[in-house]
Amino acid sequence: MVRALGSVTAGTLLANLLAYLVQVPASRVLGPDGFGEFSVLNAAMLVLSVPALALQAVVAREVVGGTSRSRLWRLIGVVTVLVACCSAAGVAVMMTIAHTALVPTAVALAGAAPLAVIAGGQGLLQGSGRFGVLGLVLACVGVLRSVPVVGAVVSGGGPTGALAAGTAGTVVAAVVVAVVAARDRRREDVAAHSRVALADVLAASGVQFVMIVAVSVDLLLSRSVLTASDAGVYALGAVATKAAFWLPQAIGVVVYPRLADPVRSSDALRRALAVLAGIGLCVTGAAAVGGPLVPAVISEDYRPVASLMWLFALTGALLAVLQLMLLAAIARNHARGALPAFAVLVAEIAVILVVADSVPLLASVAALSAAASVAATGAWLRFAG
Repeated sequence: MVRALGSVTAGTLLANLLAYLVQVPASRVLGPDGFGEFSVLNAAMLVLSVPALALQAVVAREVVGGTSRSRLWRLIGVVTVLVACCSAAGVAVMMTIAHTALVPTAVALAGAAPLAVIAGGQGLLQGSGRFGVLGLVLACVGVLRSVPVVGAVVSGGGPTGALAAGTAGTVVAAVVVAVVAARDRRREDVAAHSRVALADVLAASGVQFVMIVAVSVDLLLSRSVLTASDAGVYALGAVATKAAFWLPQAIGVVVYPRLADPVRSSDALRRALAVLAGIGLCVTGAAAVGGPLVPAVISEDYRPVASLMWLFALTGALLAVLQLMLLAAIARNHARGALPAFAVLVAEIAVILVVADSVPLLASVAALSAAASVAATGAWLRFAG
């Protein structure tokens, strides 16, 4: 368990560190307006990749159950095509919601489909317990998705060039993951008759959709309720939210096979939640201490958000707890576990559109909504047993 957690933690920490280091040159070079567009379109791409993210959980669960790899690879292909079609349809929607241009929107959303291949391959490694290989894969994907973006930003490519570089890196990463996962045969197929299908992914996608939209909805709507400059300032604060959210990702990856085991599920969930709570407190404290450094490290343009970084980090920490709860719902094949969080999400969207007309107010709404989602989902899990 310790070795597995160490390998996955190292891979995810490197990938997340690179992802957030990208934000420093991007925020400085692109300025609040360009950085706002860059951040919103990345968030939109993440939302469209929800079936891909759900795919990893389903594939890992089915590998534990012994489903044949050939069947799982066919499922990965179907989900990839589905995500590609949704991405094409989503271009016009995002242009309307976020007021973005055609080319940057299209190149950003094109990065969603390759994530299905990446997620599927990682699910095969995760389910078979190949955490050492998985850690290396996670690190490799992080490098391939982040380094090209930095190069594009520094070379003056603007938001469009940065988004295109990120998509190109994601495609290369998908090829690498597919090759590694296809060659890893440590676990033999023992239940080729399994009937896992797209419906299983769609059911898990409903849970993942709630999770990813909960992480991104404030940023996605920021350009609708704030000025372009304020939305760019808010986007920098949202970096702290995502950092606190993704930092403990390794815990969910490693504990997921235990969440799928009826005997160990409850105990594994309790222990993992305690670890996440401790990490969340540390991250929030670090953000409170480091927040005042934002104007010096990034730019004076972002001073208004410096004193709020702890609130953004708290939101991300709460959402990390929510993610683990929803992973437990997927592992137990209880998609209805996302209903409480979905209800809170609908209310959050309504409140944002009606009253959130400033950076502090929007950040407060996001934090309160995250806390409400955790409380409601925790109550459901206790009731459902």
